[in-house]
Amino acid sequence: MPSSKSSKVNVSKAQSAKSAKKTPVAQQVAFVWDLPGLIAGVDEAGRGPLAGPVVAAAVILDDLNPIKGLADSKKLSAARREKLFDEIRAKALCCSIAQASVEEIEHLNILQATLLAMRRAVEGLRLKPTKVLVDGNRLPVLDVLAEAIVQGDALVPAISAASILAKVTRDRWCAEYDLQFPQYGFAKHKGYGTAEHMAALKAHGACPEHRKTFRPVADVL
Repeated sequence: MPSSKSSKVNVSKAQSAKSAKKTPVAQQVAFVWDLPGLIAGVDEAGRGPLAGPVVAAAVILDDLNPIKGLADSKKLSAARREKLFDEIRAKALCCSIAQASVEEIEHLNILQATLLAMRRAVEGLRLKPTKVLVDGNRLPVLDVLAEAIVQGDALVPAISAASILAKVTRDRWCAEYDLQFPQYGFAKHKGYGTAEHMAALKAHGACPEHRKTFRPVADVL
């Protein structure tokens, strides 16, 4: 018969072998949807207007350098948006502003052009985020984890910051374009189909930046 010492050794080896077989299972890591790391907020401005590019912005905020008063850009005054625009550019870890042109809007359609502008904004970030939070219910094609959040511009500070950058950039474009084509009133209505804008379209026809595939413009033409 084997000695008790030998039995203990054999039992020990058996236990070690059994533990070794279990080790890989014990070391398996469950998939985690929200990974730690940099979070980017993304939003757009200019989907509804009858003219001009659609603008998108992506922002990664600095938790150690907070910005007070971030909110949906549509709920802020123009003066407040301008002030926050400069503060976001100064305090955010990084930010990126991109656009899709009128030609791209007419070729792709406004939804796909908007998603293209969003993708360009994310790809333009100096730092690569771990996750991207996008305002709305549609996502651009990205190589990072992304989540769409309805009314995210009112719920997520980084998306609020992106909405402000996009809105101010788009409004500035309208003001500059108004200098070239003052008869349309872009500085006032920002390209939306107001009664004043429609009257100008009927009186002067379309300018180079009008979205000719949009029905109100197409009907006038």
